[in-house]
Amino acid sequence: MGRKILVETSARHVHVSQTDLETLFGEGYTLTNKKDLSQPGQFACEEKVTVIGPKGETKMSILGPTRASTQVEVSLTDARSLGIKALVRESGDIDGTQGCKLVGPAGEVEIPCGVIAAKRHIHMTPADAQEFGVEDKQIVSVEVTTDGRSLTFGDVVCRVSDTYALAMHIDTDESNAACGPNEGTIIK
Repeated sequence: MGRKILVETSARHVHVSQTDLETLFGEGYTLTNKKDLSQPGQFACEEKVTVIGPKGETKMSILGPTRASTQVEVSLTDARSLGIKALVRESGDIDGTQGCKLVGPAGEVEIPCGVIAAKRHIHMTPADAQEFGVEDKQIVSVEVTTDGRSLTFGDVVCRVSDTYALAMHIDTDESNAACGPNEGTIIK
């Protein structure tokens, strides 16, 4: 068996542009760091917005820092509840996806696209990639062993950068299917 990797559940969340942040929370507004996340420089924010789709709405936390484009990351179950057909995409790949309305305390934004179900992925440094014998954008499988629901996740994209820390991210649907795994092994 190879080296284990941390498997984290990424719950539904929103990434916002600075322009949309100011529309939602007010001119000159900055995000408030509630908790640092495993990826360097990333953090969960105190701020939340209401995400509104054709069939429903839900409150979601914002993750910081701000980004070039606003996007909403949901599980496929969340998407059904909102009445949105979320495409499975890598974060940032939002062209051709559905949009939604975001409502904050100071205003609202209608994003024309940006609702995705994030493709399961592994963040890794170049040294990690070399150790695992993989390359950036390579697709692998990851075996997770849990009490009663062990499974293998296929179609996992390797994302390699000096700015990452080693961790696999899956959404809540995937985590529930495997009884909340906390580690896995790459099996190419």
